Amino acid sequence: MGHLLNIVTPLHRSTKRDYVARMIDEKVNCMLKAKEYEYEYWDGDRRYGYGGYKYMPGRWKPVAEKLIEIYDLKAGDTVLDVGCGKGFLLYELQLLMPELQITGFDISQHGLADNHPDFKGNLFRYHAQDIYPFGDKSFDLVISLGCVHNLRIFELKSALKEIERVGKKKYIMMESYRNELEMFNLECWALTAESLFDTAEWIWLFEHFGYTGDYEFIYFE
Repeated sequence: MGHLLNIVTPLHRSTKRDYVARMIDEKVNCMLKAKEYEYEYWDGDRRYGYGGYKYMPGRWKPVAEKLIEIYDLKAGDTVLDVGCGKGFLLYELQLLMPELQITGFDISQHGLADNHPDFKGNLFRYHAQDIYPFGDKSFDLVISLGCVHNLRIFELKSALKEIERVGKKKYIMMESYRNELEMFNLECWALTAESLFDTAEWIWLFEHFGYTGDYEFIYFE
């Protein structure tokens, strides 16, 4: 199996969260709205998701720089983002390395339509758990940030197997917990997550489903 990385965690920790307030704010109804993954999830009220997910110049640049460094990306390399959302991370990769061949897909029509107007890669609507329309080892790097934990376990199996199949190198990031407090906070905060596992369970699943790539966990401390 791959390595445990620390790429997104600094960005994740920069956001303040009121866990209990979210839990008591008609959370079931908010979850149902969030799981539509459309306008309300991205740009509606914070209770439904991001509360306005706009492009902020440089916000994703440190993550893009680390991906380029860790995976030694070069001009002409191919990158796939599974669950790319609005594609802002891909746009930062494009700014740093315009010669990359970049592809991303997501299930959100609103998210894909609201990508950066100067983005030159290929974005399309697709489900992470379906058979990807690419051949084996089609991409030098496949990434997936904050997506796979939104799948049910049998869908998770399919997604991990597809990421493994089409990528030469792989990196995924998901929500997890290491103790009871982090489990409580995650259960309070998560609106769309279907697979809530601690780190040991995730690692067991990677091995069980044949995923050999790198991974990162973000925690709600």
